[in-house]
Amino acid sequence: MADASGNRAALFEFVRYSARLREVSRHNEAVPGRRESVAEHSWHLALVCWVLHGEFEREFGTALDLTRMIKMCLMHDLVEIEVGDISAWHGDDRVKRAAEDAAARRIFGTLPEELGGEFLRLWHEYESATTLEARLVRGVDRLNPALLRHLTGQGWSDVDAAAADLDALQLPRVGVSATLTELYHSIRRDAIAAGLLRE
Repeated sequence: MADASGNRAALFEFVRYSARLREVSRHNEAVPGRRESVAEHSWHLALVCWVLHGEFEREFGTALDLTRMIKMCLMHDLVEIEVGDISAWHGDDRVKRAAEDAAARRIFGTLPEELGGEFLRLWHEYESATTLEARLVRGVDRLNPALLRHLTGQGWSDVDAAAADLDALQLPRVGVSATLTELYHSIRRDAIAAGLLRE
C-alpha cells in the first residue's frame, strides 16, 4: 500500500508542478499587450492538431495517432518551467537542447517509472522528429507564434524580421505538410497586407 500511496503522492506533486507552466511567458503576445503563457501555447497546439488531424490523414493517406500527438502538444514544453522559453529568433540551439534534455530527465524522473518513461519517450520523439506525428506537431508548434503575431498585431519588428526571414524559420518545419504550408502562406500573406511583416 505504501508503494501505491508513494506513486499517488508523486502524481499529485507533478500535477502541482505542471501548473507552473502558466507562469512561463513566451515571446509573442496572446492578446495585444500581454505575452502568451507556455500553457496557453500548448493548449492551442493540441486543439490545432485535433482540428487538422483529418486533413493530415487525408494528405498523407495514413492513420495518425491523434492521442500521441495531443500528448506531445501538452507535454513537450514542460521543460520550460525550468529553462524558460528560448526564442527561435535568438539563442544557441545546442545550449537549449542540452538544458532542456537535463530538465526533461529531472522533471519526468519524478513520476512513477511507467508514466515517467512514457513522458520521456514522447519528449524525445518530439525533439528528434522520429515519427510523422512528431514532425506534424513540430510544424504546428513552429506555426503557432506566427499566427499569434499576426492576430494580435504584434508583427515582427521586435525581431527585425522580413518575410524571407520568417520563411527561413518556418518552412523547414511547416514544410512537412502541404496543409500546414498552405496555412502558413495565408498567415504570411495577411500579415504583409496588414503591414505587420516587411516583404
